[in-house]
Amino acid sequence: MNLTDIFLQTLETTLPVFAMVFIGMGLRRIGWIDSAFVNTASALVFKATLPTLVFLSITRADLNTALNFGLLGFYLAATLASFALTWLWAYWRVPHADRGVYVQGAFRGNCGIVGLALAANLYGDFGLSAGGILLGLVIISYNALSVIVLIAYQPGQSASWRRIGHDIIRNPLIIAVIIAVPVAWLDISFPEWVMTSGDYFASLTLPLALLCIGATVSLSAIRSDSSTALGSSSLKMVVLPACAPPRPGWWVFGARNWD
Repeated sequence: MNLTDIFLQTLETTLPVFAMVFIGMGLRRIGWIDSAFVNTASALVFKATLPTLVFLSITRADLNTALNFGLLGFYLAATLASFALTWLWAYWRVPHADRGVYVQGAFRGNCGIVGLALAANLYGDFGLSAGGILLGLVIISYNALSVIVLIAYQPGQSASWRRIGHDIIRNPLIIAVIIAVPVAWLDISFPEWVMTSGDYFASLTLPLALLCIGATVSLSAIRSDSSTALGSSSLKMVVLPACAPPRPGWWVFGARNWD
């Protein structure tokens, strides 16, 4: 596969995802969707349709492949390294008042909705199941690290780790993963009509979530604080990916054939 083929394959994978985001921006601009719709739809995705999608993907997966400890370990190590690097850079180059927000914006990857959409486009059910399991680690690590850096730059504030742990345990995505893994491991089956109904409901997740992402993009807010936003985004999308291994497939999806 030459560079042109890789480029075209990348476009085929990413363009549908970002097309939905731009459609969301357009629908918000012409007034077909508003803040009330976005809030309701986002809550529906987070609390119901996305956990259903993750649950169904994991229960249909071969856990010997989807439960990839190499992937989980690689991701956790990469997250901690990215967090340390962005905080070190912010300490040197970013004003004190902006450091917490800057670091949080830079080290957090798009491993939720956008990541699942890309994984589904590339790997189908395998991508959804492996990505669903990864989401559990994503939620825990991102929440804990974000609290640490935000509290560090808010004098007089302290983290309520009991409340944070309580919120994580009650997170619908965490619950979906915890329930789905033993169901898949024990090979428990459900009636076909239940699975079909679940598929209908879960299919709302990615298009609805991507539309909401687009609808919440504020170009005026970006322009008003362009330097901080641009610096954080550049670190996230250019510098950190450039530091990644040149061939991450061996680490992340070791059970797949990348040749």
